[in-house]
Amino acid sequence: MPKMDKNMQDMHTTEKITIYEVLPRLFGNSTPNPVPNGTITENGCGKLSAFSGSVLREIKKLGISHIWYTGVLEHTTQTVYPNIRPDHPTVVKGKAGSPYAIKDYYDIDPDLADDVPDRMAEFEALVKRTHKAELKVIIDFVPNHVAREYYSDAKPDSVIDLGALDNTHASFSAKNNFYYLPGQALQPPKYQARHGKNPYYEFPAKATGNDCFSPHPTPNDWFETVKLNYGVDYLNGGKAHFSPVPDTWKKMLDILLFWADKQVDGFRCDMAEMVPVEFWEYAIPKVKKQHPHLIFIAEIYNPAQYRNYLHRGKFDYLYDKVGLYDTLRAIVEGHQSASAITACWQSVSDIQPQMLNFLENHDEQRIASDFFAGNPQRAIPALAVALLMNTNPFMLYFGQEIGERGMDAEGFSGCDGRTSIFDYWAISSYRLPVTSYQLSVSNEQKALRERYGEWLNLSRSHAVFRAGGFFDLMYVNPHSDGFNPDRQFAFLRSDGKELVLVVANFDEYAREVSVFLPAHAFDYFGFTNNALCDTFYTVSVGGWDATIATLVKPVDLQNKQKLTFKR
Repeated sequence: MPKMDKNMQDMHTTEKITIYEVLPRLFGNSTPNPVPNGTITENGCGKLSAFSGSVLREIKKLGISHIWYTGVLEHTTQTVYPNIRPDHPTVVKGKAGSPYAIKDYYDIDPDLADDVPDRMAEFEALVKRTHKAELKVIIDFVPNHVAREYYSDAKPDSVIDLGALDNTHASFSAKNNFYYLPGQALQPPKYQARHGKNPYYEFPAKATGNDCFSPHPTPNDWFETVKLNYGVDYLNGGKAHFSPVPDTWKKMLDILLFWADKQVDGFRCDMAEMVPVEFWEYAIPKVKKQHPHLIFIAEIYNPAQYRNYLHRGKFDYLYDKVGLYDTLRAIVEGHQSASAITACWQSVSDIQPQMLNFLENHDEQRIASDFFAGNPQRAIPALAVALLMNTNPFMLYFGQEIGERGMDAEGFSGCDGRTSIFDYWAISSYRLPVTSYQLSVSNEQKALRERYGEWLNLSRSHAVFRAGGFFDLMYVNPHSDGFNPDRQFAFLRSDGKELVLVVANFDEYAREVSVFLPAHAFDYFGFTNNALCDTFYTVSVGGWDATIATLVKPVDLQNKQKLTFKR
């Protein structure tokens, strides 16, 4: 089994991508006492305008390069607005609705606007403010499913709406945008269908977004969405019909180009693996031909498809959820050995620079919640590994940097350790903290944010972490003095000029550990100084913490200074 990453990182990398995911609906909403299942009138709602220039500059100072505005496209809601077709409550999750049940691909969610008729102009102004703050903009692209009552009232005149020309008598047609269940009416989950005077009616029923080809979706299905048809006949063995190019492909390409023309810098593509890779092979190069700077991030959970979606599908980055996230969470919770990280990176060593690391996002439970670690400090060693182990992107979820617990019972989502994406709510610990920490957060939260900021900025500014190579030290340290491979993880980073040791301690208590540094590691990084040989380095590391030690300083080319090694 290989002991280190032979695929050295590109020494010419100019930037480490660090993404700040934020839900504008919640960001900046300062309603003091929100009520579960509250309306927008009762609980308020964050606005795009909350991201002022000063707020964006503070986010930038945290060490962020990109901001992912989650849920900005118009989606289902129980809030009624003039001149916007209302949604039936039966097919809306929560009062605010799911950001992933898109109602109009060509519009901005009215909840986020100060002046609803000007919502697109407000978004365009947000993009400009974000760029002025030297941040790049990522938005969602939701290609697999749409709201059950999808209807675009903002589409360009040349666009024909999804499903408008479908043959609803056919369960499948390569010309259709949706899948149908002829002769059957949709039966929503009973607990959701509480509107007897005006029951929801869908006939024939459409297939549900999570590949549920039944007229009886369960509460665990994505019942508020319908599956889009990319030319795959799932009821006939998955037979593909990709020639001629399916109509859905063309419509979705138009949507991507529409938002690319709004000067966004990237798309986080929801459930990308549920869309055939052939579509991405078709669409992404066409978008990048006109907008070469754009990045595409795939939410994907099947490791067997990683390389297919990278190499053939042309994605820039993939979620590393079932690998590194799941492994780090298990280690933090005490269910797995820290040494498991080695096998984790080895499984993706050839594509490591394209794996997006994270410890929280809108789908996962908060670190500080009772369902995960219960204490944000416990994830600090995991942060060191996810952020500093390689050059690949890292994503931070808003509030993570101050230990947001996600323990509110907001409404539809209940108390589940997650920050609700379905409800109108105000997070007590996160009311514009980037501009008012002295008023809204504790000293412990400030200290946590400072640690995040220190390491995020280090990862982006320091050549060793931004562009250097990686060497796993676990294979030579199973029996080193004080070193417990179940609770400590050690690795080296180097750009050929400087060598840095990182030791992450997943134990609650501070440790003094002896780390063996093999001569092969120095050879691997190209150091030829005779003093750099097999040796031990003793390091102290706090409980639930990590330490970063510079072992070899940069070469001073002007003074011909020799490399120095700290023993």
